[in-house]
Amino acid sequence: MYITSLTLTSSYTNIFLVEGENDPASLKGIIPLTFEHIFDHIALNSSKDKYLVRASYYEIYNEEIRDLLSQTPQRSLELKSADSGVYVKDLTGIAVKSVEEIDDVLQRGKKNRSVGATLMNAGSSRSHSIFSIVVECCSTDDDQNERIHVGKLNLVDLAGSERQSKTGATGSRLKEATKINLSLSALGNVISALVDGKSSHIPYRDSKLTRILQDSLGGNTKTVMCANAGPADYNYDESLSTLRYANRAKNIKNRPVINEDPKDAMLREYQDEISRLRKQLSQISSASSTPSATANNNREAVDKENLQSQQIGKTEAEMAKLRMNQDQSAEERTVLQKKLDDEMKARIDTENQRINLEKQLKKMEAELMIGGEIVEEAAKQEASLRQANQDLIAKQEKELALTRQLNENEEEKLHLEEKYSSLSEEVTSKTKKLKRIWSKYQQESPR
Repeated sequence: MYITSLTLTSSYTNIFLVEGENDPASLKGIIPLTFEHIFDHIALNSSKDKYLVRASYYEIYNEEIRDLLSQTPQRSLELKSADSGVYVKDLTGIAVKSVEEIDDVLQRGKKNRSVGATLMNAGSSRSHSIFSIVVECCSTDDDQNERIHVGKLNLVDLAGSERQSKTGATGSRLKEATKINLSLSALGNVISALVDGKSSHIPYRDSKLTRILQDSLGGNTKTVMCANAGPADYNYDESLSTLRYANRAKNIKNRPVINEDPKDAMLREYQDEISRLRKQLSQISSASSTPSATANNNREAVDKENLQSQQIGKTEAEMAKLRMNQDQSAEERTVLQKKLDDEMKARIDTENQRINLEKQLKKMEAELMIGGEIVEEAAKQEASLRQANQDLIAKQEKELALTRQLNENEEEKLHLEEKYSSLSEEVTSKTKKLKRIWSKYQQESPR
C-alpha cells in the first residue's frame, strides 16, 4: 500500500507545519512524527520480521527533477515507466536504521532545496519537494513461507500558488512562479477528473508533478492533503482557493490493497545477495582449510637439494658430476620457487577475496532490521514511552468525549422533566440555562 501526504500552502511557508520544533515535543511537525512512528513500530514489533527502510529526497524545479541527495543536485533526472509504475532514473536511495539517520538524510537534502525571497515570504519554496520512504517487511507464516510486504510513503511539499501582483516576482522568480502555478493547475485538473468519475482520460502527463504522483492519486494508495491557510483578510482569496483545492482532493476514492511479494522488492534482492555471499565464503573457507599437497612436496624437494651442496670428499669425477647436478638442481629450484610464489600469491588473493566478501556481507546485513531488536536499549525505552504517551492522550480524549456526552444527556433529561407553573418562571429558568451554557462556551473556546 502506498500512502501520500500532500502539504499545500496558500500565502506563506509551511515549514512549521511540516517540520515543527523539536522542543517541546508537542510542537513537532508531520515529518519528524512520521519518522518516529515508523521506527517505533519496528522497535516494538516482537514478531522478528525483517525490515528494510530506504529514503530518497528530490524536487521539481521549473519542470526539472533534481536529486537533493546527489553530489550534483543541479543535474536534471529522467522519468521512466515500468511494470511497477513511474520512477525517477538514477535517484539516490539511502538505507536507514533509526530516526537520527533518516533525519540526517532530510537535513542533507534541505541544504540543496531551491528557495528564494518574494514580497510575501523571505524564504519561499521555489519548487515542489518529495521525501519518499520505502518500508519493506519480510515475515514468515505458519507454514514457514516467507512473505514480503512493501509500503511507500510520499511526503510532498507543494509550493503555494502565487499572484505576481502580491509577490512582486520578476525575472527568474516570475518564471519559477509560472511553472509552480502551471503544475498546480495540472494537479487540480487530475483531481477533478478523478473525482468526476465520468472522465475517460486522466491528464497525468500534463506535468512532471502529476506524472510522479500518478500512483499516489489514482493508484493503490491512500492520500491525505494538509491545507495551510492564513487568517489574514488580505489573503482571503488565496485561502479560499486553497480550501476548495483541498476539498476536491478529499473526494478522491481509492481502494488500496497490500503490496504482497512485489517483483521489484529490494528486500528480496538483499536476501538473495546475502545467501550468495555466504555460499561463496563457505566455498573459500573449505578450499583454504586443506593445505596444498603440491606445496609440501615442493618444499621437501628444495630442502633435499640444499643438503646435496654440503657433500664433501668427492673425487674430481664425482665433483664434476655434482656440479652438473647442482646446475640442474638450480634450474629445478627456480621452477619450484616460482611455483611456490604463484601459490602464495593465489592464497593472498583468496584471502583478500574472503575479506572483501565478509565486508560486503556485514554491510548488507547491517542495513536490515529485525523487529524488536534495537542496538541501544535506551532507544527502545524511548519508543515505548512515546507509544504510552500516545495511548494516554487517546484515552484522555475518549474519557473527555464520554463526559461531555453524559453531561449533554443529563441536561436534556432535566429539560424534559421540568414543569413550570407560570410563563415568567419558565423565562427565568431558561435565562439561567442560557447564561450557564454561554459561560461554559467561553471557558472551552480557544482564546
